[in-house]
Amino acid sequence: MAAEVIERTAQLLRSRGERLTEPRVAVLEVLDDRTDHLTAEQLVGEVAGRHPGVHRASVYRALDALTALGVLTHVRVGQGAGAYHLAPPHLRAHLHAQCRACGLVLDLPADTLDAVAARVAAETGFQLHPGHVALSGLCADCARGS
Repeated sequence: MAAEVIERTAQLLRSRGERLTEPRVAVLEVLDDRTDHLTAEQLVGEVAGRHPGVHRASVYRALDALTALGVLTHVRVGQGAGAYHLAPPHLRAHLHAQCRACGLVLDLPADTLDAVAARVAAETGFQLHPGHVALSGLCADCARGS
């Protein structure tokens, strides 16, 4: 699927007068191979293993550009840390929950907070967009005390 993600991203970039650089390709390859949520530092390490010539600053710029383009999703986990994954249509839309004990990040169905968002909007007019933060709690193993 990496080739499909890369080609779709290349088309988006070309339509905006931009190009698909080696750091952008490297980030897409890493995220396409992973099902978990990687921090920027983890991505820097993974990219370095595959593309030793790609500088860390280039990975950060690629993350910013691909997130702005809508190809990647950035979600806040923990105390200000951020994690990245491919955005829909490459990956199904979903929300996140993070275990406050072990740090595990779980995917939740996209409609998990729809009723909450509707209530907040009805009562306050505030439009809730929960896709960029992780709900905090305990995963099943930590809740059992494993």
